[in-house]
Amino acid sequence: MIASVLVANRGEIACRIFRTCREAGIRTVAVHSDPDENALHARVADAAVRLPGAAPADTYLRGDLIVKAAVAAGADAVHPGYGFLSENAGFARAVQDAGLVWIGPPPEAIEAMASKTRAKELMGVAPLAGVTEADLPVLVKAAAGGGGRGMRVVRRLADLDAELSAARAEAASAFGDGEVFVEPYLENGRHVEVQILADTHGTVWALGTRDCSLQRRHQKVIEEAPAPGLAPGLTDELHDLAVRAARAVDYVGAGTVEFLVADGRAHFLEMNTRLQVEHPVTEAVFGIDLVALQLRIAEGHALENDPPRARGHAVEARLYAEDPARGWAPQTGRLHRLAVPDGIRLDTGCSDGDEIGVHYDPMLAKAVAHAPTRAEAVRRLAGALERSAIHGPVTNRDLLVRSLRHEEFTSGHMDTGFYDRHLTALTEPAPDPLAPLAAALADASARTGRFGGWRNLPSQPQVKRYAVEGEEHEVRYHHTRTGLTADGVRVIHADGDRVVLETDGVRRSFDIARYGDRVHVNATTLTALPRFPDPTARHAPGSLLAPMPGTVVRVAEGVTEGATVEAGRPLLWLEAMKMEHRITAPATGTLTALNAEPGRRVEVGTLLAVVEEHAD
Repeated sequence: MIASVLVANRGEIACRIFRTCREAGIRTVAVHSDPDENALHARVADAAVRLPGAAPADTYLRGDLIVKAAVAAGADAVHPGYGFLSENAGFARAVQDAGLVWIGPPPEAIEAMASKTRAKELMGVAPLAGVTEADLPVLVKAAAGGGGRGMRVVRRLADLDAELSAARAEAASAFGDGEVFVEPYLENGRHVEVQILADTHGTVWALGTRDCSLQRRHQKVIEEAPAPGLAPGLTDELHDLAVRAARAVDYVGAGTVEFLVADGRAHFLEMNTRLQVEHPVTEAVFGIDLVALQLRIAEGHALENDPPRARGHAVEARLYAEDPARGWAPQTGRLHRLAVPDGIRLDTGCSDGDEIGVHYDPMLAKAVAHAPTRAEAVRRLAGALERSAIHGPVTNRDLLVRSLRHEEFTSGHMDTGFYDRHLTALTEPAPDPLAPLAAALADASARTGRFGGWRNLPSQPQVKRYAVEGEEHEVRYHHTRTGLTADGVRVIHADGDRVVLETDGVRRSFDIARYGDRVHVNATTLTALPRFPDPTARHAPGSLLAPMPGTVVRVAEGVTEGATVEAGRPLLWLEAMKMEHRITAPATGTLTALNAEPGRRVEVGTLLAVVEEHAD
């Protein structure tokens, strides 16, 4: 019997595994980097061990330090979670060599499937040996790891070498393995996967299907189970292929076999020898706890001959601290509040007041809805996200809500090109037009009280200015004998936390929360502007500012002050939250300033370069 488990991971997945361990009466041990010293996963564990440093390569990818931590803390088992070392056969062996229980598949199975190139060979699928014009478009893909890192779509042969180099660099940084390969890129297919679970007694379960087609940068955004609209014969084929893959490597534990479904056919992609981020939708549909089953399998227990029956439909949305309208740039800052309505499962590694930093993946939480039908589950999740209180950095919440309500998604006819087609429309600013007025009235009430601002003589209206979705809004209101008023709007109630307004006979309520100059009005976020703008807060035309906090990892060859650059040419790359972000020239012109060198840490708004556009 397992008595104590160290989770070799961080954030949401560590907290999720700890929850099951606590329910089972198992003691928990966390590991944490220096930036994660006060992270939620380190706080909720029974014990925590420091991994000195900040970068993953110095901390969560140091298997030797993690094994030492497990021994020092008295753990008798290690759960790898997902990402980091979860698919590292050497780490699995090191855990076992230390006399600890490895809550995962045998190292030999990891070796056979963790490398996507070897997995394809095992399943009879060969990567492209050489790329010609006829093969385009192609996908450059990291052999190790996942999460969209080390992946590039190449549509021009001339771009292949540069994209191979970029993918190798990103894969090496994220996974400690720079191996990449090239495969045909099948556009407009569906990403469908099968959850498997296998014990040491020869039983393998295929737990339905999941659809993960809504992706950005090859990283999943919305997932659901079961995959909608699959023909029964195709579902059976996917199950058979998944079980075949598991039996081919004598698999044990939880894993996922991924496919691209195109033209009614299943194309094998890879097998993930670990728990997936999207495992909660399978748990909801089958009424099981996959982590609890992982623990039982690691203890040697046998599965039932047949899995439980699937019931209903489940949908999961990944909430990220990022701005989809601005190139998915990661966001940082204090997460003041994160709360969803009752009836929604929320898996998170954050709590109110936590700081979102630059070192790791920007996912804040996963929200999951389960209902008897797909339509009900989708509606429930969209409504819950819309009503959630998410106060802090910019998030992708609005994108999630709009995606869930998009006709292509609600009809079940989406594919992996969904965001390529619809991102512009889905990220069009659509703030609540009454939000600035509600913010102004709440601020006025908090400052003056209900009658404190009233004057016995006619006076000019009070004016406040807010920035919403990049646009400035000016609000005018009056203090009167009966309270606050605004032209065309009846003010029913106003205090510092809540405002009720009536327009055209329709009454609406607004919950208000303010943190410094940021104001959250229901789902709309505003920035209170000073009464008089700062004339010094300007930059020269052509200035390139850091869109996020991060580190300059490289500068393009030949990019120096005085050089001529073409519009769209990559100038430098920032690394933030384990992803590389390319900074390109905004116009053809002369590079008159360059304030970036590899290794330099920058904050949001730091001036990186200036391109003076040529007059012609």
